[in-house]
Amino acid sequence: MADPATLLPLLLLAPALVLAAGLAAVAGAVTAGDRPTAPVVETLRLLAKQRRRTPADDPLLARIGLAVLPVAAVLALAVVPLGLPRGAPVGLDVGIVWFNAMEVLAWFAVWTAGWGPNAVTALVGGYRMLPLGLAYELPHMLALITPAIAAGSLDPATVAGAQHGLWYAVWMPVAFVLYLVSTAAMAFWGPFAAPLGRDLAGGAAAEHAGLDRLLLRAGRWMLLVAAAAMAVPLFLGGGAPPPITGPDAFGGPAWAWVVVKLLVVLAVLLGLRRVMPVLRMERFVTLAWVVLIPLAVAQALVVTVVVLL
Repeated sequence: MADPATLLPLLLLAPALVLAAGLAAVAGAVTAGDRPTAPVVETLRLLAKQRRRTPADDPLLARIGLAVLPVAAVLALAVVPLGLPRGAPVGLDVGIVWFNAMEVLAWFAVWTAGWGPNAVTALVGGYRMLPLGLAYELPHMLALITPAIAAGSLDPATVAGAQHGLWYAVWMPVAFVLYLVSTAAMAFWGPFAAPLGRDLAGGAAAEHAGLDRLLLRAGRWMLLVAAAAMAVPLFLGGGAPPPITGPDAFGGPAWAWVVVKLLVVLAVLLGLRRVMPVLRMERFVTLAWVVLIPLAVAQALVVTVVVLL
């Protein structure tokens, strides 16, 4: 029988992530110039709207994808140390690998959500997620592995604990920036929102209405929050205070520092939509293969050399 002390953090994680995603949606509406109440109004509207069916569709396949997306986000966040006394809700020695696997599962979710309705716009939107994911998975994986190389561990808590005197975001800035860019791509956010593009009347979400569309939008926000949370232990020292004037110069509990750092990372990600338009498919794929992947490899090699020396 499972230990109740272990199950309790998992039971609390899903509603906490939903709340965080909701707050991020409100902040995203503000940065886009909309009213702060816009996400609330849209949520109520979708809850009151009926689901939509199309001829010869596969509702089971579509709803599997719609359900998998928020579940993958919760499972990804489960291995992130949140500054609590027990550490991550699920402690894994290979937590970074697990986190990346859950993000890859999100590809399947979006592709399936677009395939199920058996409609052109939704299908094209779902297929757009495949080249986007394939192009940005490699720089994203290298950005995840680079701090793990420096810390000698795939456990996010160990990586956070290894940043005593200097955050990894400072001495491996390329990996940090690549992580943020590829995170936006993996969550199909900002300039990488082509799978839900307006040119396709919503892309993968075009034929979904009511609760189905709400699940897709909520899963997207939850995935973005989970990815932003992982940046805290990997590059920003976890729940430790800034090492500017010594570890004891700033007070406060570890979880409070995690929240502050998470808000900063989310602000940067939300600002991408404000400063950059949605990129055309061939442009964001070219950006990944020609620019980001060589930079990611170079950063990983530099860190590896430093560790070996």
